[in-house]
Amino acid sequence: MISAAYCREMARYNAWQNTGLREAMLALPEREVTAERGAFFGSLLGTANHLLWGDTMWMSRFDGWAPPSVPGKESAAFMADAQSWAAARLEADARIGAWAVGLGEADLAGTLTWYSGAAGRELSKSRAVCIVQFFNHQTHHRGQIHKMLTELGHRPGDTDFFLMPDP
Repeated sequence: MISAAYCREMARYNAWQNTGLREAMLALPEREVTAERGAFFGSLLGTANHLLWGDTMWMSRFDGWAPPSVPGKESAAFMADAQSWAAARLEADARIGAWAVGLGEADLAGTLTWYSGAAGRELSKSRAVCIVQFFNHQTHHRGQIHKMLTELGHRPGDTDFFLMPDP
């Protein structure tokens, strides 16, 4: 289904995209970052926090990270402000990249079993499917952030995978 090379490329894409969003969000006044925008997680910061929360939760399952310090219902409040979020996002992206670089094909095989607070029960799924979900979740919520930034008159950078700069 996927390969370790795919994971490395997606981790690099994730970091590239998050750099643009981080720069755009830090350029805004905090009131714009925290203003209610009608998104599922409310604000730019709420959506960005949920995404970081999700990345942290998945990486706790994939790579032994500490799970998020707040439950999923509070994911929009994961970080207190844009500065804290930006620092945590930068660190998470570096750690995700290091995880991906260390992956071998055998690391993608088998089943992952975990307790899902969202489902309220233990789940077991293909590890490869879970990793695809991890990267798909990132893209989904970055799209929401991109839309909110565009509505504020910002032009976030390119999002097309083929336009990603070479390493």
